[in-house]
Amino acid sequence: MELSKLRNMGISAHIDSGKTTLSERILFYAGRIHRIQEVKGGGDGATMDYMDLERERGITITSAATSVKWHDCDINLIDTPGHVDFTVEVERSLRVLDGAILVLCAVGGVQSQSMTVDRQMKRYKVPRLAFVNKMDRTGANFDRVVGQLHDKLGADAIRMQIPIGKEDKLEGVIDLVTMKACYFDGDNGETVREEAIPEAYAKPAAEARHAMLEALAMYSDSLMEKLLSEEVPTEDEIHAVVKAAVSNQSITPVFCGSAYKNKGVQKLLDAIVRYLPSPLERKVTAKRWDKPDELFDLVPDPKKPLVAMAFKIVDDPYGQLTFMRIYQGTITKGEAYINQRTSQKQRFSRIVKMHADKREEIDVGEAGDIVAVMGVDTASGDTYASENKYCTLESMFVPEPVIKMSITPTNRDGLDKLSKALQRFTREDPTFRVATDDETGETLIAGMGELHLDIYVERIKREFKVDVEVGAPKVSYREAPTRATEYEYKHKKQTGGSGQFAHIVGRLDPLPDDAPESFEFEDAVVGGRVPREYIPSVEKGFRASLSKGPIAGFPIVGVKATLSDGSYHDVDSSDMAFQICARAGFREAFLNTKPVLLEPIMKIEVEVPADFQGPVTGELNKRRGLIVSTETIGNTSTIIAEVPLAETFGYSTDLRSMTQGQGVFTMEFSKYRATPGNVQKEIVEERKKADLAAAK
Repeated sequence: MELSKLRNMGISAHIDSGKTTLSERILFYAGRIHRIQEVKGGGDGATMDYMDLERERGITITSAATSVKWHDCDINLIDTPGHVDFTVEVERSLRVLDGAILVLCAVGGVQSQSMTVDRQMKRYKVPRLAFVNKMDRTGANFDRVVGQLHDKLGADAIRMQIPIGKEDKLEGVIDLVTMKACYFDGDNGETVREEAIPEAYAKPAAEARHAMLEALAMYSDSLMEKLLSEEVPTEDEIHAVVKAAVSNQSITPVFCGSAYKNKGVQKLLDAIVRYLPSPLERKVTAKRWDKPDELFDLVPDPKKPLVAMAFKIVDDPYGQLTFMRIYQGTITKGEAYINQRTSQKQRFSRIVKMHADKREEIDVGEAGDIVAVMGVDTASGDTYASENKYCTLESMFVPEPVIKMSITPTNRDGLDKLSKALQRFTREDPTFRVATDDETGETLIAGMGELHLDIYVERIKREFKVDVEVGAPKVSYREAPTRATEYEYKHKKQTGGSGQFAHIVGRLDPLPDDAPESFEFEDAVVGGRVPREYIPSVEKGFRASLSKGPIAGFPIVGVKATLSDGSYHDVDSSDMAFQICARAGFREAFLNTKPVLLEPIMKIEVEVPADFQGPVTGELNKRRGLIVSTETIGNTSTIIAEVPLAETFGYSTDLRSMTQGQGVFTMEFSKYRATPGNVQKEIVEERKKADLAAAK
C-alpha cells in the first residue's frame, strides 16, 4: 500500500442532510457495490445502515467503516450518525481520521448539528471539504449556504463549483478550476460528460472563478503575483494552493450536487483524492510514558515500533471487534502487542478489513491504515504499542450523560441476560452509563437523550431477547453554591483507646461557569499547621462529599475548596480522622453557600411550516423555553430555543400533533442553569416522597 495514495476520511452532518445516501453513491461509483439502495422507501436499506433498527427508522445509529478505490487511491470511509444522541460515534471517528466531508442540506443550510460537527472537527484539527447536497429540492440555495458557512461557522468557505440549474431543473455543475460544465449521464449518473459552459452561465461562472482565485490568493504569494500581473494560473497551481490551505484547516472548499439524483458525487471523489491529506501529510503526536509533558511525532512508517489506537468497540455474534487506527509500525496476525493503559500483552489472533457488517481477513495492517482486530479485551481510547510503557495518545472527548431511567426485566430469568447486555453496551459506548440506585436498588441507565436510551432498550429486547420495563426518564440535576463561605470544623473522638483528632479551617467559593473542572482544591496551609501527609486526606474527604448534595441528594459541582489552617494531635490524628473531618465540615459549610439546583438546558432547533410558527413558539414558552432566534425562509420557519431537559419529554408527539406531522426538531445539551425557586421546591418535595417510599 502506497501511503501517499491513502485517504482516511469521514462523512459528518446534521440529521437528514443525506450522509448515508452520499456514502451509498460513493460505494457504487467506486465499484464496491453494484446496485444502489436507498435509506428510506423499501428495498434492503442502505449498505452502511446495516442494523435492522437503522433500516426501520431510516437513521444512522452507529458509524460504519468501509474501504473503496477511486482512480489509484485507497479511501477508508466512515459514515457517522447525525443525531446528537449518538455524538460519541462522531467524536471517536473524527479523532482518528485525516479528513472529513461536512455535508449540508441546500435548503436547511448550516443547522444546529452542523455547528456541533464543526466544533468536533476543529477540536481534532481535521481538514475538511463541504458538500452542499439536495440541490434538487424546492428552496435549494447554494449561495445562501456558502454565506452561512462564513457567518455561522466562521469558515473561509470557497466555492469550487456552481450548480447548473437548481431545484427540479438541476442539470449538473460547473467546475471553476477547469471551467467546464459537468453532466452526469446514464441511469445512475455513472457517466461524467464534460462540455463547454452554456452561454447563460458564462458570466456567473467567470465571476465565481474570479472570486475563488482572489480568495485563494490570500494563501499563496505566487498566485497573488500572477493575479496582479493578470496572468492565468495553471490548474496544477490552483490545486496545489487548495491542498495546502485545506491541510492547514485554513479554508473549506465547497462543492455541490444531489446524491439522491446522482449528480456531483464523482467530482467530490476527485476532490477527496486531490485535496484531503494522506497519513504522511498529517502531524500526529504522542505523549512519552515516562515524561507525559513531552510530546514526540509519530511517523507512518511500517518499520518503526507499533503505535495504534483502539477507537471503537463492537460486540457481534463472533466476539468483540476492536477498530484500530495504526499511526506507526505494523500489526501482524498472531503477534502480541501491549495495551499501554493496563500493561497487558494481548495476542491479535485475527485482523480484518470491514465493509459495513461484512469482513475480509488480512494478515498485516500497516501504518496509516484502519483495521479491526478480533477478540482483544480493551476499552475505547486505549493505546497499543509493541513496547511496554512506550507512549499514550490523546484520548477523545466524552460528553457527560444528561438523562437517566430505571430498567428492570419483567421476569427474574432475564436478569443475567440484561446484565450481559448492559455490560456489552457500556464497553461499546462511553456515553452510555449504568449504575445502581443506593436507596431503591434499581438499575439505572444514563445517556445523551431519550432517543439514545430508546435505541438501547429496543436492542436489549431484540438482540438479547429480554423483556424489560423502563421507568419514567429522570433528569440529572446538579447542586452548586451561589456565594463564598468560611468554614472551621473540629473532629474529636477521644474516649478510651486510640482516639481521633482533626481540625480544618478554610473557605468554599463558587467556581465560574467556564471552569474546566467541577471541583477544585487549593492547599494554602503555611507553617505545617496541618502536616503534609494529611492534606491529600482532606481533599479525599471533600471529594467524597460531592456525590450527594444537601438539597435533594444530587451531585455537587462548581465549588472550590481552600484549606488554609487547622491543627493536629501527635497521637490521635490519622488519615481517616482528617477524611471524616473534611466530609462533615464540607457538608456543614456547603449549606451556608446558599446552594441551588442546576438543571440541564437543551438547545432545540425546530423546523415547521411557517403557518405553525405561532403555536409552536407558544408551546416552547409553555415549557419554560427561551426563544433564541426565529428565521423564515420560503415556507419553512426555523425556531431555535433553550428549553430545560425536564420539559422536553414527550415533545416529539406534541410537535407532530400540533403541525399535522410536518414539524421536525433536533436537540442537544447546551449548559446547566439554576432552576427557578418554585421548580426547585417541587423537585425537592418529589425527592422526599421518593425517599420515604424507598424507606418503607
